[in-house]
Amino acid sequence: MNLQQPGYQAYQKNKYETASPHRLILMLYDGALSNLNRARIALNGNQRQEAHRYIQKTQDILFELLACLNEEQGGVIAQNLKELYFYMIKQLVQANIQKKADLLDESESILRQLRGAWEQIGKEISHGAV
Repeated sequence: MNLQQPGYQAYQKNKYETASPHRLILMLYDGALSNLNRARIALNGNQRQEAHRYIQKTQDILFELLACLNEEQGGVIAQNLKELYFYMIKQLVQANIQKKADLLDESESILRQLRGAWEQIGKEISHGAV
């Protein structure tokens, strides 16, 4: 499939424009995890430029997640998320400088846990449990 085809591009654009705010956050978590995995593969293959690019993309997503936080409404939870996001960004900087795949592990673990919790919140909201 040619990813440059106008139909595919329109589909991709529509996918993001019609997603709920909850779904958009899930997509950001998925994108961060996907890029971390690609960075790991690149580091293990000694592809330093590729690894750098994917680590940067993960950092960009974390900055986007930071921008989505509403500290007034989110209170302590938003503050804790903010600290976690900044912590992961620092970890990714170190992984990028040292070019060590194992330095991605902690950020990946945190992202997986956050994604799982966010997904569970969505299920509870859709079932009226919250």
